[in-house]
Amino acid sequence: MCGECGHRTAYKYDLSKHMRIHTGEKPYNYKCDQCDYSAALKSTLAQHQVTHTGQKPCICENCGYRAAQKCDLSRHMRTHTGERPYKCDQCEYSAAHKGDLDKHLVKHTGEQRFMCGECGYRSAQKSNLSTHTRTHTGDKPYKCDQCGYRTAWKSHLSQHMRTHTGEKPYKCDQCDYSAAQKSTLDQHVIKHSGEKPYNCEMCGYRTAKKSHLSRHMRTHTGERPFKCDQCDYSAAHKSTLDEHVTTHTGEKPYMCGECGFRATRKSELSRHMRTHTGEKPYKCDQCDYSAARKCTLDEHLTIHTGEKPNMCGECGYRTTRKSNLSRHLRTHTGENPY
Repeated sequence: MCGECGHRTAYKYDLSKHMRIHTGEKPYNYKCDQCDYSAALKSTLAQHQVTHTGQKPCICENCGYRAAQKCDLSRHMRTHTGERPYKCDQCEYSAAHKGDLDKHLVKHTGEQRFMCGECGYRSAQKSNLSTHTRTHTGDKPYKCDQCGYRTAWKSHLSQHMRTHTGEKPYKCDQCDYSAAQKSTLDQHVIKHSGEKPYNCEMCGYRTAKKSHLSRHMRTHTGERPFKCDQCDYSAAHKSTLDEHVTTHTGEKPYMCGECGFRATRKSELSRHMRTHTGEKPYKCDQCDYSAARKCTLDEHLTIHTGEKPNMCGECGYRTTRKSNLSRHLRTHTGENPY
């Protein structure tokens, strides 16, 4: 029996090997013939040697995972069994791996012993510092083998790969929607709750998506980041630029399935479709009048206000409607179009 810890064995030789744990004695009798590594036990040397051969003899029967060493397979098996043998003595946290427990413990101590020499950034974990350092070096070690995409972060590569595989692991528990990224799912879930957490501090506009708020803010800043490469035009939104480009190409990609009408802009087609559906979404708040177009409603409202914004530059005639002014102008031009 071991006097240090009570370990018992049937063989004296095994007890001698065990005692080295306490004494620190390392009679490395077993030498690797391919590097300077040496081991106290032949079995330990055998495990080491597979690092040279690339052989992975230990296989998981649940998922096919292969490992070079039995201890690696044992750690992997915890992903299936849920076993978390490493317990925190300060809270209820437990971990499948000792390294994870060590990382967790710094939350209690507050220690951040890893510091960036460039900017003073500090971290409790060495892996976090290594990741941070890439913001200074520009190193992008993770590369997509299908399209050449490179990134500094392994998690970003994993997300990118879904653009090739089509995998959408994040499922909505309220409908059939699924997403490639959790952040995308989070934005979708808001549609069910009706929540609009993103708020414009300048006008009170609220939206469910952060990207929508970013686009909205351009109405205040005047930013127009999307530039036309054929003229000086710029737009706040890419979709607006795409519509503008058709003025150069003459392309009319939007077609009415009812009558064949074609339009350069999707909004034009939407307005046109109301001639078929009879939809009149613009309502007057002073009477029962409704209109298919906002400009038509604006003209109608002048009936209530008495405003006559359309004026003839020749004689000062004023009217509520632009169409009336067009007819009036013919009295000056003598035009007889019909």
